[in-house]
Amino acid sequence: MPENTVEVLMIEDNPVHVQLIRHYMESSRLTTRLHVAGTLREGLDLIGEASFDVVLLDLVLPDSADLDTLHSVRAAAPELPVIILTGLDDVSLAATAVEAGAQDYIVKTQANTTLLSRSIHYAIERVRARSGEWDSAMFKLAQQQFLKAAQIMGLDENIRERLLFPQRTHIVTLPFRRDEYHLVENVFGYRVQHLLTMGPTKGGIRYHEDVNLGEVSALAMWMTWKCALINLPFGGAKGGVRIDPTDLSRRELQRLTRRFTSEIIDIIGPDKDIPAPDMGTDEQVMAWIMDTYSQQAGYTVPGVVTGKPVVLGGSLGRREATGRGLVYLVEAAAQHMGMSLDGATAVVQGFGNVGSNTARFLDADRVRVVAVSDVTTGIYNANGLSLEDVFKYCEKNRFLSGYPEADEVTNQELLELPCDILAPAALQNQITGDNADRLKCRLLAEGANGPTTLDADEILGEKDVFILPDVLGNAGGVTVSYFEWVQDTQNYTWTLEEINTRLHNILIDAFERTVHRASEDHIDMRTAALIEGISRVTQAKLLRGIFP
Repeated sequence: MPENTVEVLMIEDNPVHVQLIRHYMESSRLTTRLHVAGTLREGLDLIGEASFDVVLLDLVLPDSADLDTLHSVRAAAPELPVIILTGLDDVSLAATAVEAGAQDYIVKTQANTTLLSRSIHYAIERVRARSGEWDSAMFKLAQQQFLKAAQIMGLDENIRERLLFPQRTHIVTLPFRRDEYHLVENVFGYRVQHLLTMGPTKGGIRYHEDVNLGEVSALAMWMTWKCALINLPFGGAKGGVRIDPTDLSRRELQRLTRRFTSEIIDIIGPDKDIPAPDMGTDEQVMAWIMDTYSQQAGYTVPGVVTGKPVVLGGSLGRREATGRGLVYLVEAAAQHMGMSLDGATAVVQGFGNVGSNTARFLDADRVRVVAVSDVTTGIYNANGLSLEDVFKYCEKNRFLSGYPEADEVTNQELLELPCDILAPAALQNQITGDNADRLKCRLLAEGANGPTTLDADEILGEKDVFILPDVLGNAGGVTVSYFEWVQDTQNYTWTLEEINTRLHNILIDAFERTVHRASEDHIDMRTAALIEGISRVTQAKLLRGIFP
């Protein structure tokens, strides 16, 4: 089943209504899996055995009736959203159930596909919003990494407390019309600015169904350290909308983007906060943001975003900058380790913008890329993949699934393949204390944000794996975004050769400083990179002081 499948438990004893609801769910936009219980006891047993996203509950069952039914379900799973299934004669009871804690109610005889799917979606969203936006594994990891570095460097307690949470958080709920004009969706959007001390803030915007305040705050915090590490005049920011972009038509995506831009328009700008593409967004989304902002300003403002098309003021080399930068750092790390790249083997997790370009540039360095993966599958060929064929296959079929010239492997199997270079370029928390000991790489080059947990760091350190941490490894993107911003503000254009040369010099300088600090202080590369960035931020904060 897809990762974003909604697990639905229906506790209903009428088989006709069960079949009706099943039919509506099968034709819904939501990807769901339905589990059915005919009695309250069966339903409670299922809740105890499995994890569900939502419960569809008939209040009148063979072994329970009225609000006692709801209270029993909520006692078993207090945070589980409940939607009441009711008949016309029991609407007042259903309304009372909503007052008592249910999320919504649906009259069975008036149900349809749209009503059911929207009710499920909003029930889950409301519970998620109430359950604590900060409760994010990614945000906890970002704070833990910061606190570890702060402890080692003896950071002033006042500065530590100031940097532990973002300086500004902007949360919006925004409507946009579906292509069925009468349908208006409401979604959550975020823009977080972690630090305003260093200059305007900088960071991407992602569209993903799991976006929340904690995740966006973690990414903004990492962006602060990243910009400080490579000496860019930015603080860290990040934004996002909690939605699955693959479920949107191009017209829906444009309406969503323009409405989100209008909601955050007062806090972005070339001198305030400069968005860029991230997961689920691209050059086209940036073009829509730029146009929406410019329409309100009354003139074209190309510097409001980076990562936009070149014809609109985008920079040459921006699209492939993160992957190219990661490979520049792999080259430097290999030289530092005494490892030849000619004939070395590599595994790349993720085949989006970062992963595909990482694989492409590693291949150009005569590294044998033996495995890659995307959201559908991983593919492995011990003799090396023909990346030209893989790219052609993806252009035709969109995903890697079904690629004929390699063996399929799971995500876990891919991470544990023997190789010289492992480049996680997908999601966070991929390498943990549970699997770190089974990794068989010499160099871990992090293209994704937060792919490795702290306990995994300890294990990999004991295994003498050299780690290029994410705050350094994926800094190529924001570096070329800086170049784009400079070109926009100066109305000037650099050549691709100039951009790549400047990118290489900036990243190698940051790498050498990080290696030197790690060696001098006898600490790991991640902590060394963080201390480099945090030290620069601390110096700036102390110099600026507090007003008033």
